[in-house]
Amino acid sequence: MNDTRKSGPKASDESDGAASDDSPGAAFAEFGRTAGELFTQQASAMNELFAQSQRMLTESMAPMQREMDPMNVGPAFLAAGEKLAIDPQKLISSNYALWQEHMTLWQSTATRELEARAQQERSDPAKETGKDKRFRDESWAEHPTFDYIRSSYLITSRWLVDTMASIEGLSQGDHDKLVFHTRLLADAFSPSNFLLTNPEVLQRIVDSGGQSLVQGMKNLQRDLDPDTGQLKILMNDPDAFHLGENIATTPGKVVWRNELVELLQYSPSTKKVHERPLVIVPPWINKFYILDLQPKNSFIAWAVSQGYTVFVISWVNPDGELGARTFEDYMRQGILDTLDAVNRATGRDPATGEVSMIGYCIGGTLLSATLSWMKARGDERVKAATFFASQADFSEAGDLKLFADDVQLDNLQHRMKDSGFLEGRDMAQTFNLLRARDLIWSFYIDNYLLGKEPLKFDLLYWNADATRMPRETHLFYLKQMYVENNLAKPGGITLDGVPIDLGTIDIPVYLQAAKDDHIAPYPSVFKSTGLYGGPVRFVLAGSGHIAGVINPPSAKKYQHWINEDAPLELQAWMDGADEHPGSWWEDWDRWLSPLSGKQVAARRPGDGELEALCDAPGTYVRVKS
Repeated sequence: MNDTRKSGPKASDESDGAASDDSPGAAFAEFGRTAGELFTQQASAMNELFAQSQRMLTESMAPMQREMDPMNVGPAFLAAGEKLAIDPQKLISSNYALWQEHMTLWQSTATRELEARAQQERSDPAKETGKDKRFRDESWAEHPTFDYIRSSYLITSRWLVDTMASIEGLSQGDHDKLVFHTRLLADAFSPSNFLLTNPEVLQRIVDSGGQSLVQGMKNLQRDLDPDTGQLKILMNDPDAFHLGENIATTPGKVVWRNELVELLQYSPSTKKVHERPLVIVPPWINKFYILDLQPKNSFIAWAVSQGYTVFVISWVNPDGELGARTFEDYMRQGILDTLDAVNRATGRDPATGEVSMIGYCIGGTLLSATLSWMKARGDERVKAATFFASQADFSEAGDLKLFADDVQLDNLQHRMKDSGFLEGRDMAQTFNLLRARDLIWSFYIDNYLLGKEPLKFDLLYWNADATRMPRETHLFYLKQMYVENNLAKPGGITLDGVPIDLGTIDIPVYLQAAKDDHIAPYPSVFKSTGLYGGPVRFVLAGSGHIAGVINPPSAKKYQHWINEDAPLELQAWMDGADEHPGSWWEDWDRWLSPLSGKQVAARRPGDGELEALCDAPGTYVRVKS
């Protein structure tokens, strides 16, 4: 019997061999060639269709882009789709990995029913659940059905984010937007956000006889705007606090005001004080009383008790008439004119009286620029500067950079064109998106699924007390800092005719950052150690943008790190840093006290040239958005 089988290479050269045509190998090869050709044709057609659809979508959506995509996310997702269409193997591999993980989960679920709890936990593909606040209720782990639901969700959401993050060929901006907004999407679909897949919600319905669900619907009705249909999730009890009564209560007076600021001087609590007053520049995003919530956690009251004459700027909540005020106006009317007033209030020469200053967040960014301006003009009144969670180099400014590009700024300018300002709720929404799990979905669950009453919490009350942003100042800040990073460049920006160079600032600087800060990430803050020309003491606090700053020694919470060698490379600083328990406030006092002059008799509001206008916390702070 003749063997008609051919080897692979030789068989491919045969033209009409019947045996070859009938063999399984040849048939499979032919199928492979046909399938490959079809796949190539389909892929080509899909690419052409995708490109055509993209062109049509771009053309048709352009007039509505401002309204429908104010965050300019669409192009990032379109670019991602295009890359996936070009490289379908990446998506196939990613889907296969997802299938494998779900098979592992099925195996784990079956094992759980047959084996001991300890063995099941070792094979759990979603071990990180224990660190996820969304699933901290014991029912998620104890009930097999909900255990499967949350594990399946964690696997799928991780797969989704990882798949988007793995797409190659995107610009860094598109990549970061894609990952951020994909993570937001994944968070939105968490089973904890839905009534029928959240065991804690279901148990509460049973325990309350359905009243929790009734109350949740009432809360939803309360928070829905009847005119716009927008949902404003209530985070706190708006009637729980009253300014000057049970929040912002440190005794003091308003001693001066102009159209942008009220200047508060606080009453002394010691017989002697440091000669140089302490002037605080808070952010104009939100209000100054984050530094004066309660007596037990008030930085202002604590600084007063350490013998500092404390002055604080309270920014106006701007209306349309102030929309044309510029960053330069905020420097001149907000800081420079305030320094004149501080010296008049303390009976000193307005042009030469020496002070120490603190800048918090964007207030610190303004202070940095102002100090450079003052140096160029020969103004040496500020002898030491402290920066709380404040950036001057924005090259690594974190996720907030995703909300600042040329397209978004154009959209923002269009929105502010008529009003002259950005509504406070819009800024609050941006900050909430940075921590959507904690600042959106947790309250959504508590308010509407669990039917809980709003919390009575001073920090949340302050957080909800938003302020408007004046158009020109806000656009300048976003463009020059977040988009162009010009403050970090010598001469990158010019204020009142002076090119700003932070390297000319030669006074002592205390630079505080927070390890978990999502608004001013500590690597970004640390970059300022290489910008200022004088000695810089960098201190890293535990916690985030607020709790990392507002952490009194009496609380005995968190920790802070100090590296006395002060290397200019971040990793070297971290490697050599020593951890200290509790607050960093006392370290700051030990640093500033020797720089604050001799001891003098305590000064009271109204003792100097300026008369008291009204009690603290003043009038500007009471204007609601």
